[in-house]
Amino acid sequence: MPRTARERRKLLTRTSRNLGMLFTASALVSLVVPNIGSLQVILPGVLLMAFTGASFYVVGNARSPIWPAITYLVSLAALGSFLLPGVAVSDIPTTTAITFFASTAIPSLIASIAASSRLLWLVLPAYIPVVTLATAATWASGRAAFVIASIVVGWVCLFVTATWLSASLRRAFAGMSRLGRAHALERQASEIEAQRRQGARLLHDTVLATLTLLAHSGIGVNPDALRNQAGEDARLLRQLRLGGTPMPRSSGGYTLEPVETSDLGHTLESVKQRFGRMGLQVAWHGSGQILLPSHVLDAFLLSLSECLENVRRHAEVGSADVTITEDDLTVRAMVTDAGIGFDLDSVDVGRLGIAESVMARIRDVGGKVRLFSSPGSGTTVVLEVPK
Repeated sequence: MPRTARERRKLLTRTSRNLGMLFTASALVSLVVPNIGSLQVILPGVLLMAFTGASFYVVGNARSPIWPAITYLVSLAALGSFLLPGVAVSDIPTTTAITFFASTAIPSLIASIAASSRLLWLVLPAYIPVVTLATAATWASGRAAFVIASIVVGWVCLFVTATWLSASLRRAFAGMSRLGRAHALERQASEIEAQRRQGARLLHDTVLATLTLLAHSGIGVNPDALRNQAGEDARLLRQLRLGGTPMPRSSGGYTLEPVETSDLGHTLESVKQRFGRMGLQVAWHGSGQILLPSHVLDAFLLSLSECLENVRRHAEVGSADVTITEDDLTVRAMVTDAGIGFDLDSVDVGRLGIAESVMARIRDVGGKVRLFSSPGSGTTVVLEVPK
């Protein structure tokens, strides 16, 4: 049985239990209070009605339709007990109590079978013995019409309520199921989009940078360094072609195995050496002995590498300064160059190198980026990430 069907059946059986116990208790009180002086006369009916209430409690926890059937038979026995010799129901309070029991407590069982439409046909055959016994037990009171009408109204109301509740629960669970599937599809689409963006960043940070060097004949870069970088890019492309999901590495390359935490000092030195081989001298300032979570460190260093790559390609200088600072919550890197600078309003910040490889990457780990530049005054980029 599907989980939603089980939950619907559980809610319906618990509804049957709660209504049955409530109505049975009310009928018992209505029966006992007026007859407190002659309780021994109706004692079999009182005991059987109490047992009916106890059976309703079991109905709410039972998975088998046996207990609703047992409860129904016990309730018939309770009605039949008022036909025993010596028990003549002629007073209005007792008639009302019996009628209330037959018209509300017993049909509460309908909710327990409403989960299965195949069992609803049992309602009419179950109704006939109830109305017959209740009418016979209260015949002496002269209120047969009242008893029959009350039982009809009670059974019809509870039948409609049970079937409506069952249908409503079915629609509600179906809607929840559709919502769950939509959420799963949305999450899958988000993951695919994240992978696409990661792939775009990856290619921009590695392969496109190398191709740009090749397009300019590798001017200013040691041929061996260029050859090594091209080899790393070729391995990266092979991983992508084989369906791998490369993860960023502190050196600016990529690996398939991430680490949990890394020492910032060692990874910063590798970035410095990488750009030194490519003709950009990086002067390091501040502390490097900082531990960051792996995903934060990856975003931090790859964004920092992209900032240095922009200095190497666009600033028309051969050096840059990187200052690392920290407080209790944040690690900051300030990348500064004395290059030609640019007008912030005239540069498209939607370019992949700025928007994805720097801003989006830092934003994805809960950080932020600030950019300062003007023509002839160099450029400063401040990267902030949480610890």
